[in-house]
Parts: sequence; structure tokens; C-alpha cells
Amino acid sequence: MPVDARVEVATHCPYCALQCGMAVSEDRSVSPRDFPTNRGGLCQKGWTSASLLTTPGRLTTPLLRERRDAPLRPVGWTEALDYVALRLHELRDRHGPDAVGVFGGGGLTNEKAYLLGKFARVALGTSKIDYNGRFCMSSAAAAGIKAFGVDRGLPFPVADLADADAILLVGANVAETMPPFMRHVRPAADKGGLIVVDPRRTATAEAAALHLQPAPGTDLALALGMLHAVVADGLLQHSYITDRTTGFDEVWRIAAAWWPERVERITGVPAADQRAAVALLAKARNAYVLTARGTEQHATGVATVSAWINLCLALGLCGRAGSGFGCLTGQGNGQGGREHGQKADQLPGYRKIDDPTARAHVAGVWGVDPAELPGPGPSAYELLDSLGTERGPKALLTFGSNLVVSAPRAGHIADRLDSLELLVTADFILSETAAVADVVFPVTQWAEESGTMTNLEGRILLRGKAVTPPDGVRTDLDVLNGLAIRLGQPEERFPTDPETVFAELGRASAGGPADYSGISYDRLRDGEALHWPVPAADHPGTPRLFLDRFGHPDGRARFQPVEHTGPAEPPDPEFPLHATTGRVLQHYQSGAQTRRVPELLDASPEAFVEVHPDTALRLGVQDGQWATVTSRRGSVRARARYVPTIRPDTVFLPFHFPGAQRANLITNPALDPTSRMPEFKVCAVRLGPA
Repeated sequence: MPVDARVEVATHCPYCALQCGMAVSEDRSVSPRDFPTNRGGLCQKGWTSASLLTTPGRLTTPLLRERRDAPLRPVGWTEALDYVALRLHELRDRHGPDAVGVFGGGGLTNEKAYLLGKFARVALGTSKIDYNGRFCMSSAAAAGIKAFGVDRGLPFPVADLADADAILLVGANVAETMPPFMRHVRPAADKGGLIVVDPRRTATAEAAALHLQPAPGTDLALALGMLHAVVADGLLQHSYITDRTTGFDEVWRIAAAWWPERVERITGVPAADQRAAVALLAKARNAYVLTARGTEQHATGVATVSAWINLCLALGLCGRAGSGFGCLTGQGNGQGGREHGQKADQLPGYRKIDDPTARAHVAGVWGVDPAELPGPGPSAYELLDSLGTERGPKALLTFGSNLVVSAPRAGHIADRLDSLELLVTADFILSETAAVADVVFPVTQWAEESGTMTNLEGRILLRGKAVTPPDGVRTDLDVLNGLAIRLGQPEERFPTDPETVFAELGRASAGGPADYSGISYDRLRDGEALHWPVPAADHPGTPRLFLDRFGHPDGRARFQPVEHTGPAEPPDPEFPLHATTGRVLQHYQSGAQTRRVPELLDASPEAFVEVHPDTALRLGVQDGQWATVTSRRGSVRARARYVPTIRPDTVFLPFHFPGAQRANLITNPALDPTSRMPEFKVCAVRLGPA
């Protein structure tokens, strides 16, 4: 039944994890809501988000090609589902269940992420499932679990930040990536208490009282130097460390050798600025340390985030009302997406897949034998790198990811996708990945369906259906149901109603760290603010974690001894510059959505490379002209943009553009040993005119 065009439906923005509140009506008009995360504001992406619903080229029928050299052709749903199921049967019969891989996304709703993990492990029986959040939040998540015993991006409501006297933002350019977030840090900035760590002089750094500008890949050294200053300047919170933590002595044995003057020689950050930043945090009544991708997307990402947590613990900030540590989740459901089973090592509720108790509980909810569930699989890059090889999947199903643009070492991964016997995508447009697929399922968008998201503060949000989807389009839940039935599963095991799926998710997550069992659509419809864990229907939720105890059995936080080693690929005479990547105001992730919004594309139509004028002139690169940035893995074309405030040894590229402008053609797939996060944020390059 069509939705009344005059009625506005409360929902949330389809982009970042701030999940700004908005209202959408059937005529596709958007208006902001006075929601705690955005307080009535929207960024340019949010204001224009509804235009995606009617974008030219919107897919409304499945596409299929029987041979790689044949074009995609429109087919009916029955033919497309039958074809995929038959091919999956054949490949599994020949090579076993791990012949099929599944790749999810941090933008999928909780219901989709949950059912995708269940589909992989029950309908396919494969261990080969991971998702693009491995490229986003995995290092911060691993560091949080090590230190606190629980990973929740912000263990406090984002609105708490408005009362801070000092905030340290590390590797975060929130003025461009999530502009409404600036409303929460503006009070600290107005007090002179905003500190930004970034090799670029970003729009966020412009608002800071103190900008620390380290060389890419040296954040860990900077954190060690600042910890040294805490101790040397008499700012260590001894009673807090004694009462609420363990492991400080081992950490100090390392930090003692990293005095600020030594750190200055490695990072380029003046020792006086290191001490000034520490003094601002220590003397503040309320203070926060917040990290983001700039400091996390490294082959030492877990250690680096751990170093910032160590600093926060030394100052006694964590687990105290009005202060704390948090990481800024990037993707729209980056938090919920990593809680319910689409990670290679995980079951719903943030349980580990190799935990016998967890396996028994989840298998009981699913109605299967725990022994039938596969074990942990490879991480995202390792999965993609193995595609089409003897050890890897021969087929891949992707939901909510545009791997041709977003994967590290993108040219190599595109080759691996091309080597598959079957590539299937679910998308709303012919993205760069869908364009090379064998089957494309056209699926609904954010405003055309209901579902829940978990934002950066661990709050579960209900997106209401506001718009009737085009004829011929189905939900991702419908796709999974249709395939599961054809693979021999009972229909009721894979529901298509999101509220039914969410209720099952609650049962599966019960007792886990991310316990949703007390949450219902009715409670969300009533406007309750529910931050997990919510272990019972009468439980009010947990907006602030760790006030009484941390998540480890002894209730204490753990300092982590970490040492600076530098980037996996330092500059050398052949590749003398650091390259780092990131987002710009108008675009999001691979750009598959935002590059289809005319206002956004007009404002930022092509890739560019920020470079210091002195560096550019020395290399013969003219401002406004096309340049080539080359690493050991490939080259990217981008228009040179002179930026006098960037470090002379560093260039910056946005990663939203396709083809020869893909920044990820040059990025380094070196992996963190714990999180398996690739080193997106620094690699060695050379620059020259195109």
C-alpha cells in the first residue's frame, strides 16, 4: 500500500555513523530532526540524500551474464535466483562449502548483517565471510577489547562532549566527514581546549587551539611522548591507576625512553606542543580523547590506538562521568555491523565463533547442531587476496560493498574478482563492482525499507520506511531468503520481515557483550534511547559504560605495552614521499552513492592530490594540472592542488573516485597482526606530472 505523501516518517541519514535524525516523506523531501547526534543539523550529503532514490540508472530488474565476455542482460527474479543457486550448488559439490565467500558491509542494517552471517554459516556452511568494516573499525575495536574488555565506539552519549573543557581528536577531520559533530566539540574549541592530531591542516585543525602535525605513521611515537610528559610533569593520576587499572609499570618502562624531544625528531611535533597538549587535558575538569581512521588504518593500528588509550588511562579519564576515551565509528552501521556475525571470527552479540558456549547458544537459536557451524575464516583482505586461487573461494557474494574502488591494492583485488567463476552483487545501481559481476540483484535503499542501525555511541536506532520502492526491487532479506530456500533451507529460517529478524537477533545476542535481547521495535517506536547492552525488556539501556567497572573479569582496565616501529613502508630515494588518504566533505566511502548526486559531484568532480608548493615545484608539478602518484603497487592520476599548510614530505588523496583516479591503486595491504587492518593511511610514493 502506498505511503501517504503528506506524512513525514522519522528516519536517519544513510551515510556516516553519526546517523543524523531526519524525516522523509513519500514525495522524497528531507527535513532535519532535532535528534541528539545532529541537534537539527544536516551536512550537504544528508540534505541531498533523497535524490539517490530516483537517481538515473537505478536498477529495477536483476541482471545476468552466463559468460564473462557477454554483456549483462535483464532477467526475472526467478531466473536470477535459480541461476545463482544452481552455480553455488555446483561449486560446493566440486570444492566444498568454503568454495563460496561472502562479503558484507558496515552500511547494512543490523537485520541484514545478522541474516547475512547466518546465511553464510548455515545455508552455505562457509567460513569465508568478512566485511568492509575490517577496513574501518577493526583496529580500534581490538584495542578497546584489550584495554576495556568491551568494544563500543563511544562508551558514552555523544551529547556528553558538549560539557568538555578539552578534547583531543586524533586522525579525525570531523568538520568534513561528519560536520554536525562539530556542534559537540565547538564548546571545547571556544574554550581553547580543542587539540587536533593530523598531518594535514584540515578544516577541523583550523578550529583547534593546538594542531599537532606528525609525519604519517608516527602517531604511536607521539602518544608515547605525551605519556612521558604526563609522568615527567607530575600529572599522573596515581590513585586512579592503583584503583582501576593494571599494567602501568610495564608501559612506563617503554615510555620512559620516549621523552618529547626525542619524539620531536621522529614526528616533527615540537616538544613544547606535546607538553602543552598534555597540560590542556590534565587541567581540564572534563576531557576526552577520540581517535579515528587517521590513526587506526595502519599495520600498527591496534598498538597505536592502545597507546592513546594508555595516555587516557594515565590521566584518569576513562570510566568517569564527563570524560573518557572513544573512537569515532565511520560507516553508518559500523558499530552494529561488527556485532552480529558478518565478521570472520564472530557470532551475534559480539561473541567469538570459536567459543563453545557461544556456538551452542547461537546454534540453539538457529535450530542447528553447533558442530555444523564453521570455524573462523580469513580476514577481509586475506579473503579477497585468495579469490579464485586453489586455497580460496571460487564464488563471492557481496552486499553493501564496492570492492573495485574501496579495497587496498585495488588493481590486484579487481584481478582477483575477475578470476572468480561466479561474482554476485546486491546493489541499487551499477557500481564499479556490480559492473563486473555475473549477477546483480537490485535492492531497496535506506528510505524504502525498515531496519535498525547502531550509531557511533552504541544507540540502536529505528529507520522507518518512508518511500515506496520502485517496482521490481526487493530487499536484501528477500534475496537471502530466496537463495536459502533454493539451497535447501526451510523458509522460516530466513525471515524477510525485519522486525521478525530483529527479534531473533535479540535472542541470539542474549548474554553476549552486545546484548540486544531487551530491545524491541515497539520500544524504539516509542522513542526510547536504548544503548546496548539492554539485557531485559524493562532494562533502560546503558548509555555510559565503565562507570563502576570495566569489562574484564576483575573490573580493571589494562594498560598495553606498545612500542613505536614506524610505517610498514617508509620513504626511500625511489619513493621519497608519504601518501595518505581520506574523505572530503561532499563524498562518502567509494563514492558509489555521492558521485550520483549532481550537487555533490559538481562540488567535487575528480580526484586531486594535495601537495606542498615547494615539493610540487621541485618535481615539476604545476598547480591545477594532472599529476601521477606512484607506489610499488600502481599509479593514480589526480589533479595537483597546492596546499602550503601540508607537510612537505606528504601528499594527500581522497579515495572516492573510480578508474585511474582510485587512490587505493597505490595503498599498502600490509596488515595489522591483530586486527588484520590494511595500512591505508601511509605508503611510500613518488610524484610527477601526468
